This record gives sequence, C-alpha cells and structure tokens, in this order.
Amino acid sequence: MNKKTPLYKETDLGGRLTPFQGKWPDIADSAYVFHGAQVVGDVSIAEHASIWHNCVLRGDVNHIKIGERSNIQDGTVIHVSTHTYPTLIGRDVLVAHMAMLHGCTLKDNAFVGMGAIVMDNTVIESDGMLAAGAMLTPGKTIKSGELWAGRPAKFVRGLRPEEIEKNRSMAEHYRRIAEQHKIDAKGETADEPYP
Repeated sequence: MNKKTPLYKETDLGGRLTPFQGKWPDIADSAYVFHGAQVVGDVSIAEHASIWHNCVLRGDVNHIKIGERSNIQDGTVIHVSTHTYPTLIGRDVLVAHMAMLHGCTLKDNAFVGMGAIVMDNTVIESDGMLAAGAMLTPGKTIKSGELWAGRPAKFVRGLRPEEIEKNRSMAEHYRRIAEQHKIDAKGETADEPYP
C-alpha cells in the first residue's frame, strides 16, 4: 500500500504549506508564517521574513522567493507568470496590507503600499516606493529612491533621505512585531514586550 503525501502541513504559527507537483515550500526556521496564510508549491522564505494573516503565495507555474526580514502583510496575494516571470523579493522589503504582486521583482528595501498592484515584468529597485492604491503596469521600473503613485502609476518625486531611512527601519519593526506575535502564540510573556 502506497503512503499518501499529506495534503498540507501547518507551521508552528498555524500557516498552511501545500505542495504542488510534489514541490513543498522551503521555509527558514526563523521565518514567520501566521495562521490564515496559504503558501503553495515552489516558494522559498528566508530567515526572519514574515508572512502575515490571510496572505496567499502560490508558486505553481513559476517560483516565488522572499528575502531575509521582508514582510508580506495581511491579505496580500503573490503569484507568478507561467514559465516567464517569477516573483522575486529581496531583503528588508515592505509589502503593505492587501497588495497584489504578479511576476515582478522587488529589490532590497523596496516598498509597496497598501492595496497596490505590481504587474508582470516590473521592477521596484532598492529604496523605490509604490504608493498605496497604485498600479504598476507591465514592463515598468521604479528606480532607486523614486516614489510612484496613481493608476497607472507614474513618477511623482524623489524620496527624501528621512523617508528612505523610515522605510528602511520598518523591516526591523515588523520583525520585532512578528516575534512578539510568536511569543503570544506560545502563551508566553516577553521579557520586554514590543512595541
């Protein structure tokens, strides 16, 4: 009698990992995949990255990569383009609530605002920012230090140094909040509660 492969596995925080064609997500031990999150197929999530409640990451027709300390906030959907564009997310990237990413590249320290859409074959360079509610259409690139907004998104202005500094600080902020959630999920009390 053949042993059946389980339909899914749960993370220690209640997220659900599901294989596609025998390929399971590859999740670093220190990553956070919270309850309600669905991670499917060829998805790799690096150390201290956080996948928040009710996100869907579906790596079936291509692969998804999430870099160290990046955070994918509640309700975000990440998919890929069949055999053409994976979704690649660098280190310390901020993806705010309810964003939609499809076959795109977000380089280290990129920022995607709440409810924004990032479409196929697009790039947000390091320290580039797509504003909340914006839609980055196929083939466009947000250069390092630029802010784009609108539907379709267009260049608005350069980010000020203090804005870049604040955006960069948010990856560590989210890592610390994720750690607090993990402590709470274990029924423990943090020595120094955060925030």
